[in-house]
Formats: sequence, structure tokens, C-alpha cells
Amino acid sequence: MSRSRKSVRQCGLDDGGGIVGRAAASGEGLPEIGVVTKLRTRPHKLFSPRKSEKFLSPVKMLVGREGNYTGRAKFTSSDRCHLSSRYLPVKGPSVIDRMDSCAYVSQFSADGTLFVAGFQDSDIKIYSVDNDWKVKKNIRARSLRWTITDTSLSPDQRFLVYSSMSPVVHIVDTGSSMTESVANVTEIHEGLDFSGHDDDDHDDYSFGIFSVKFSTDGKELVAASSDDSIYVYDLAANKLNVRIPAHRSDVNTVCFADEAGHVLYSGSDDHLCKIWDRRCLGTVGKESGVLTGHLEGITFIDSRGDGKYLISNGKDQTIRLWDIRKMSSNIRGITMPRHVEWDYRWMEYPSHLRNRKHPNDQSLATYRGHRVLRTLIRCYFSPSYSTGQKYIYTGSADAHIYVYDLVTGALVAKLKFHDQIVRDCSWHPFSPMLGSSSWDGVIANWELSETKRFHCP
Repeated sequence: MSRSRKSVRQCGLDDGGGIVGRAAASGEGLPEIGVVTKLRTRPHKLFSPRKSEKFLSPVKMLVGREGNYTGRAKFTSSDRCHLSSRYLPVKGPSVIDRMDSCAYVSQFSADGTLFVAGFQDSDIKIYSVDNDWKVKKNIRARSLRWTITDTSLSPDQRFLVYSSMSPVVHIVDTGSSMTESVANVTEIHEGLDFSGHDDDDHDDYSFGIFSVKFSTDGKELVAASSDDSIYVYDLAANKLNVRIPAHRSDVNTVCFADEAGHVLYSGSDDHLCKIWDRRCLGTVGKESGVLTGHLEGITFIDSRGDGKYLISNGKDQTIRLWDIRKMSSNIRGITMPRHVEWDYRWMEYPSHLRNRKHPNDQSLATYRGHRVLRTLIRCYFSPSYSTGQKYIYTGSADAHIYVYDLVTGALVAKLKFHDQIVRDCSWHPFSPMLGSSSWDGVIANWELSETKRFHCP
């Protein structure tokens, strides 16, 4: 691996010296999530810093732990988060790989041992993080149309699914000994037909899939598609379980609200976030609620995992924080006019539209500074284990990675290295590492330092 150092800004100021990430609360729910976040990252009261101190000295906390000040002889989860959330993965980065193709997706596995990256030319690489980032498996995708739009590892990491602009999702056995996995040459990439056709080799490209995710138990897949629908696929039965006509335009993103798997969140080019309770679909037949606030299409949604909060990235150049308890039962009557002269795929966002506000904005907070152009750029909550989900982070069309404070909205880090759009990035679930993938073909790894990791036991 080669290392290359470029600049990182970690002061919360834009190039002109103004705060660029300040959150604008649009409801009364922000104090609640603020309290929850503070509790997750506040040290034990016997460790608590003075009022003049933002953070307690790590040395003091280590001395207190060794002296058993709290009677626990170890750090609590909030002690750990108070320490580790101070140390952001902003150094480096190391260049893990460099391809002659745009990188579209990248994610750490749930246990952090693997890192998956998908490229436009049909390559999907699985890197072994603990084995010096060596390639564990190189997958050559089957029936690719345009690009790899998404990948997802099963919870047990035995299987990987990948999607393209096609109704067929393919599944690969990642646990096999084969390093080079060429579709239907060295290994079988079974096709899962979300269109309901029996023939796996049909040429029906009536819709494509933008997003696909495993359920927590690994028994189902949920997918967002270009035919305005959400699909749920039953892997045990090997058949499509349900198709939900969900939106009035492309559904760009879908995810499970929590581990139970009953509730789904979806986001669309119709500007709406919707909440779906699968237990009620048979009787109600429609969404459980709608969240309005975005002024353009939604590119990605990430759930906080608690069944209450989510964030969404939008083509209106904002990330928004939502509480589903504030959702409406239907779409409100006021509709914002669409600006058909603007297309995010090849045009800059018009400056005169930046200050528009939705008359029925239900979001709790808005985060600005990054750019959402040309592709479906993704955003996430930072890990619960190491940061208490204190931050949110996103790629950007200006080739940078932005990290915002969830509660204050301040821009706490701006990572500069890539030469083209950063479409996806992923924060390691336990250690201060962040992997990024860019249209410059580079997979990069940002760390706490260039020589060692910080891991709080």
C-alpha cells in the first residue's frame, strides 16, 4: 500500500471562515436526540471534566480506571465513546487500490474484518482488513448494465449480493476458496429475479435496482427500484415476497428501520421519505407515514437503528435528520414547484434555489456544505460503538468527505484527497478507520495516525 498525504480541515470553518455545517432545527425533537447522544458519550460522573473542559484527559481517565474510581474496574460504553469519539479517522490516507474504473460503493462488514468495493466496470473486490487489506475475493459481475449500483454482505458474511440497472440481483458465495470469482465461469452467480419472471436469462430491463440490503436475520432482501417500487425477496423460498408501489418516481434508497425488520424507510426522486410497516400492508395497503422537507430528490437514507431516527441525503444539497414520530399520515396539500431546467446529473445547483424552504418541513435539522451532484451520494451515522453516533458523514461531488456534529451541525472534519466524486464511504464499526471510494478509481483508508490505530478496550 502506498501512502499519500493531502489536506484535512477539522475546525468547522469553510474556506471563507464561516460555519458551513450549522444545523437548523425545524421541530422540538432535536433536544431529545441531543440528550440521548450526550448520554452515550458522557463519561462516568467521577470522570466528568470541569466546565471549562470539553473533553476529559485520556490520562486522567486511564488513571481513574486503573484506580477503580467507579468500582467497575473498566470503562463503560459511554466512557469509551467519550474517549474514542475525540479521535477521528482523518489522517493519511493510505491508497488501498487504484482501478481504471469509477468506484461506486464501499462498505465495511458488520464486524469490520472485510471491506467491499464495487466498480463500474463490473469488478467487486472484497479486502481482508486484518490481513493488510489483501484481496480476499475478486468478483467479476454477471449481466452488468451501466454499473454496480449496490452490494450487500449477509450478516454471517457467507454471501454477497450485487445489483445493477436490471431487475436481476446476483448472489455470490463469499466463503468459497476461490479468489477469482468470474460469473458462471469459475463460480455460479445465482440470479434472483425481482420482476417475477421464471427465466433467469430473460432480457427484461424494464427497471433497474438502485439499492439492495440484507435483513438482519439474512432471510430477506429489500430493494429500491427505478419503477417507483420497493421489493422484498424471500431467500429461503427463492421467490419475490412482495412488490410495493411506493412512490411517484424512482426509489433511490431503502433500508430497514431496526433489527426487527418490520419497518422500512424509503426515499425517492419525488422528494419524499416514507415509512412502511410490513405488518399493516395487507390491510392498509399504503405507507404508514410520510416525511416532507426535501426540495429535490433523495439519494440515500440511513437508519440510526433505533426505529425512530433516520438521515437522508438530498439533491437540494442537504442532509436532513428525521424523527418518524413526526410523520404525516398522508402528503400535505402544498406542493413545491419543480425546476425542470435543472438536472443534477450535469448541472450545478442554482444559487437562487439554495435558500428555499419547504412550507411543511418536518425535519429536525438540516446540514449543509457538501455537494450532491451527478450520482446518488450516500450519508451515514457514525458508529455506535466508538462514537455513540455523535457524527454524520457523507461523500460529496467536490471530491471531499464531510463529517458533521449530529447535534450542533458544525462541520468537524473535511477530508481532502480524491480527485473526483466520492460517492460512498464507510466508517469502521469499532476502530478509527474510514474507507472511501471515488470516481477517480481509488479506494482509500483514513486512520487515526499513519502508524497505529486507537482502540479503547
